[in-house]
Amino acid sequence: MNQPGTRDDKRPASNGAGKPVIAAVVAIGKNRELGKNGKLLWHIPDDLKRFKELTMGHPVIMGRKTFESIVGYIGGPLPGRTNIVITHHPEMFEIVSRTSGVKVVETLEEALERAKEAPGSEEIHIGGGAQLYEQALPMIDKLYLTLIDAAGEADTFFPPYEDQFTKKTFEEEHEWKGIKYKFIDLERA
Repeated sequence: MNQPGTRDDKRPASNGAGKPVIAAVVAIGKNRELGKNGKLLWHIPDDLKRFKELTMGHPVIMGRKTFESIVGYIGGPLPGRTNIVITHHPEMFEIVSRTSGVKVVETLEEALERAKEAPGSEEIHIGGGAQLYEQALPMIDKLYLTLIDAAGEADTFFPPYEDQFTKKTFEEEHEWKGIKYKFIDLERA
């Protein structure tokens, strides 16, 4: 039997055209809130576990601020995954390039090319932040959402997606410390 929030079919081999599936893994509030001051609004253990399970062994593309937030939270890059960091800060190239499992690039297009060369590239994950989600949304095939039934004070938001991703492939309801939330997987119709 599967663990909550997991499925046997969570990692398709491709999007049907022989190219990798591009997926976003994201937790958002009622108003598509992502975070505030560089931090997530919610730290729900099962959501963090789901992120790990979905992305483990696959490349994860993220912006510099998201990478710095992850390093601050867990003490280093995401283990067991190729971390691809998009930044326009040249000093990051030298600092991060010495870190195992981390690639630094300047554009989303370059990040996707690097991701295609990485282990587990049959599914490439977009890990945030808000600017990257907005830029990548037209390229994304699948959304792994955690929809949190709460509104939080935020300064970053996920872009509107509801009209583009209408095929629901998975939904599961949960509650943690009085906060209701759902795991929902959506694909482009």
